[in-house]
Amino acid sequence: MRVAGAAKLVVAVAVFLLTFYVISQVFEIKMDASLGNLFARSALDAVVRSTKPPRYKCGISKACPEKHFAFKMASGAANVVGPKICLEDNVLMSGVKNNVGRGINIALVNGKTGELIDTRYFDMWGGNVAPFIEFLKAIQDGTIVLMGTYDDGATKLNDEARRLIAELGSTSITHLGFRDNWVFCGGKGIKTKSPFEQHIKNNKDTNKYEGWPEVVEMEGCIPQKQD
Repeated sequence: MRVAGAAKLVVAVAVFLLTFYVISQVFEIKMDASLGNLFARSALDAVVRSTKPPRYKCGISKACPEKHFAFKMASGAANVVGPKICLEDNVLMSGVKNNVGRGINIALVNGKTGELIDTRYFDMWGGNVAPFIEFLKAIQDGTIVLMGTYDDGATKLNDEARRLIAELGSTSITHLGFRDNWVFCGGKGIKTKSPFEQHIKNNKDTNKYEGWPEVVEMEGCIPQKQD
């Protein structure tokens, strides 16, 4: 009886040890697989992060140097989609913000701080140019001025309005015509012509839309005004 009992005990212990061994092996395999999947996902995420292009302020193509403001802007699309002006990742004017309109859209920004001063739009088709001229005259030195057309931005412009815009650094304003698309970034008190200006003429032979040229876009880095 003692021999039989001892034999049963040995068998029981052997079965227990075998079972424990099998379970431990399965557990280790599953653990290894889980760790493998975790490492694989981490490696994949690292690859995605390394290949994904970086995003810069306002979605421009490269980062601006220190003491510069990043900006991006677009003129209106025909008379359907309004212009958009972005500075330092802040959308200053757009159709979504509901602060754009037919004519010339203009945003004023503090040249030292980058803070928004004012946004307006002036109807240059059915409106009066006088309020626009008074607005231009009131702009303070050191102010960054961003402008974009929507629908028609030229019909009501007169020589005085064009001269005031030219004093902000524009070269294209002198020949801006009916339904031309135009974007411009200049400043009050600027001593040279602005490098930030794009202009597309309204031409029935080359227009992208019926009666209107294609949208014109522009981006860049505006030097911060120093004391």
